Amino acid sequence: MASVNSPDGRGAVYVVAVPIGHPDDLSLRALTILRSVDLVASEDPPITQQLLAHHQIHATVTSYGPVNVKEKVAVLLQHLRQGARVAIVADTGSPLIMDPGALLVAGAHAQGTRVIPIPGPSAAIAALTAAGFPCEAFYVLGQLPSTGPYLTRRVADAVHREVPTVAYGTPVTATRALKTLVRLAPRRLVVAACNLTKPNEVILRGTAYQVHQRLSGIQREDVTIVVSGKRSW
Repeated sequence: MASVNSPDGRGAVYVVAVPIGHPDDLSLRALTILRSVDLVASEDPPITQQLLAHHQIHATVTSYGPVNVKEKVAVLLQHLRQGARVAIVADTGSPLIMDPGALLVAGAHAQGTRVIPIPGPSAAIAALTAAGFPCEAFYVLGQLPSTGPYLTRRVADAVHREVPTVAYGTPVTATRALKTLVRLAPRRLVVAACNLTKPNEVILRGTAYQVHQRLSGIQREDVTIVVSGKRSW
């Protein structure tokens, strides 16, 4: 059976964005694709199975990463050459953005298999839209480093950047980053978006000092930090 995007039945890779927290943020198009593909390649199969079950989707799920990635890619590319339609998903958000997937997508391009993006939720974009900073341009740092000196350099880069900087953190690395920001630029405006789209979502906005003080009392599983640029106002 060919999907709506593969009328000729040829193989295709669908790069499907999934929710970052709330399961109902899965787009209608993503639902259609996940119901119609032959295989779902997942970074974290148990998490994906929970999402699929929530939407009453019965799909075949296989593991993609984090170990033996090359071997798994080779198997998936063979399926694609045989005409299979494969969706690749991350545990949250978009594949390839701080998640595995690049090797499969590059291999699909190399063998002439179509790659079809199915866009959706993004923690970086969600945090930026809630920050209220001018963001005609912005810089995505990615995951905050856990080592002290490297983290300090990253925060210092953000302080000197003209545009907002977005970074993903754990409760520990986010607290360390804000503490460093207080030392370097205590009056810089910053947003800490905690547990985005989840029932316990909290968004804190203020100076680095204010947000650092308030964050200590917030129960948080993950934190997306947005540091305003030098020319925000």
